[in-house]
Amino acid sequence: MKTIGLKMAAVAALLLGAVSCSAPAPTYKTVEVTAPFPMEPIKEYVFPARDFSIADYGAVEGGVVVNTEAIAKAISACNQAGGGRVVVPAGEWLTGSVHLMSRVNLYLSEGAVLRFTDNPEDYLPAVMTSWEGLECYNYSPLVYAFGCEDVAITGPGTLAPRMDTWRVWFARPEAHLEALKALYTMASEDVPVEERQMAVGENHLRPHLIQFNRCKNVLLDGFKIRESPFWTIHIYLCDGGIARNLDVRAHGHNNDGIDLEMTRNFLVEHCRFDQGDDAVVIKSGRNQDAWRINVPTENIVVRDCEVLKGHTLLGIGSEMSAGVRNVYMDHCTAPDSVFRLFFAKTNHRRGGFIENIWMKNVQAGKMQRLLEVDTDVLYQWRDLVPTYKDSVTLIRGLYLDSVSCERTEAIYDLKGDERLPIRQVELRNVTAGEVTKFVRNVVNAEDVVEENLVYQENIQGR
Repeated sequence: MKTIGLKMAAVAALLLGAVSCSAPAPTYKTVEVTAPFPMEPIKEYVFPARDFSIADYGAVEGGVVVNTEAIAKAISACNQAGGGRVVVPAGEWLTGSVHLMSRVNLYLSEGAVLRFTDNPEDYLPAVMTSWEGLECYNYSPLVYAFGCEDVAITGPGTLAPRMDTWRVWFARPEAHLEALKALYTMASEDVPVEERQMAVGENHLRPHLIQFNRCKNVLLDGFKIRESPFWTIHIYLCDGGIARNLDVRAHGHNNDGIDLEMTRNFLVEHCRFDQGDDAVVIKSGRNQDAWRINVPTENIVVRDCEVLKGHTLLGIGSEMSAGVRNVYMDHCTAPDSVFRLFFAKTNHRRGGFIENIWMKNVQAGKMQRLLEVDTDVLYQWRDLVPTYKDSVTLIRGLYLDSVSCERTEAIYDLKGDERLPIRQVELRNVTAGEVTKFVRNVVNAEDVVEENLVYQENIQGR
């Protein structure tokens, strides 16, 4: 009996070895990131050298046949095989929602256009997502990953949705505003997320183009984006990732470039943004939802990026109730015009904190404000919904160094809350070729330091 037991143990060991050989441990490269705060190296997954062409799973090129099912089959096969690339060959491929899986790299070949329909039915059933900082079930993002690890979109091809329906949905008629009120009320009253079903009737809450939701080790590299129904790239509740070498152009309503929300350890580098809204945006949820989740956005580095058009080069908020800390923007440019170079925005409902935010070595063209902090940004929500809880935001540690622009209406405009003034703002080696309205405005802010501010006043009306 003892001998039989030993033989069975040996067979078990061999089987375990076989399983281990068929599923090797993941391999990663690491990317070292320098920042004025401790920053862990970012892991970049090395995908297995296996390709799964969507054409082999029934996809038809030409922009007529909807290939959602064929693409889903290729993604599932890649995942089941242990990972690799799902390849979109050259040509135009029409599809509805694309749902990624762990260890899958959606690879867009040179000359490939993944063209998304603008039929809302193609983005159902509804999935767990969020809308302007409030969790809900809504139309699926056009590319969606939920709870995935080691997941990517890469390659020189293009993501390009059809926009006819979404452009109609840009408007905010009464039915849409009533839907926003209902979602806000449900979140404020802690209604379970699965009961917040928003993809119904005339709600018209547009889907994101790309959303990675609760993922780990995300990679976005090399592709182009041409237009988006809503926020363009939304990195939500993710841990670890890189967005590099992206060419993003989207000029519709709410077309932020990249939104990093309740996310940590993320690098954005060598990207070009041409946006109808803010370019690089750091968020962390809204009000009760964010306080419930309680995950701050932290350890974010943005370097060597260019913004051709956009409302803000670097925006913090206004959805930032779980807090934002440790953000570093370095060697970026906005050569044409933005409304604001660095804009931190919140309101008396948000709470949370904004601290240790750095902008260094930035060159820009024309703008309204070089630095602005506004603690009373409510947009349409001011009169649309009530205040359920009054909660002031802690704002401290904002640093600008070696920043220049050709022309600005004002260098800095700090509008704090008297109950909790802004603290520790430092502007060093800041140059403005022309200032046309005022140099500085400071309300409810303490410990504001200027060092080597150089500017030419051309105040209109003097």
